[in-house]
Amino acid sequence: MAAGQSSIRKNDNVLVIAGRDRGKRGRVLSVVPGEPGQTAVIVEGVNMIKRHTKANPQKNVKGGIIERETSMHVAKVQIVCAACGAATRIGHQLLEDGRKVRVCRKCKGVLDK
Repeated sequence: MAAGQSSIRKNDNVLVIAGRDRGKRGRVLSVVPGEPGQTAVIVEGVNMIKRHTKANPQKNVKGGIIERETSMHVAKVQIVCAACGAATRIGHQLLEDGRKVRVCRKCKGVLDK
């Protein structure tokens, strides 16, 4: 894997394994690339913050306190295998047709569609 890249991708189902939201599951909304070892992810319904926003009628933005997700380090999440339902590490496997796919380390099931 190239420097700064992660095996976690957008729309993956993940389990939070560290921090105040440990044990929560959610879908990855986006992956924020950074320096090598500093990749972050935004997970749906996890790591919520309250943001005080000012009303802006030109941009059709209402004022008030808005609750939204913020990024967290990619090392705090583990992918959930669709086949066995367990949180697992990711392995890689080369298929016969030359494609490289992500596989579950527990059940050897393919994680890529």
